[in-house]
Amino acid sequence: MSPVRRGKELPIYNRLAVLRAERGMSRAALAHAVEVNPQTIGALERGDHYPSLDLAFRLCAVFDLPVEAVFSREPFTPLSTQVYREGGA
Repeated sequence: MSPVRRGKELPIYNRLAVLRAERGMSRAALAHAVEVNPQTIGALERGDHYPSLDLAFRLCAVFDLPVEAVFSREPFTPLSTQVYREGGA
């Protein structure tokens, strides 16, 4: 798989580390599920590498979530912030 160049003006953010933690899943387990090296998962989580469209869909399938729940052009806010903001409004 060839590396995907990172865009400086339009970065891609992701929730992979949070989703893995919620499910008690190691990087190695996620890597195995989507058929990549664990180092690839680490690079994705750090933002050092962006997934291909195919890999993004495979990752989303593991978590049974739509692409926009896992990847975004805008930084994700902590879920607790969203919950408390909505609950207090």
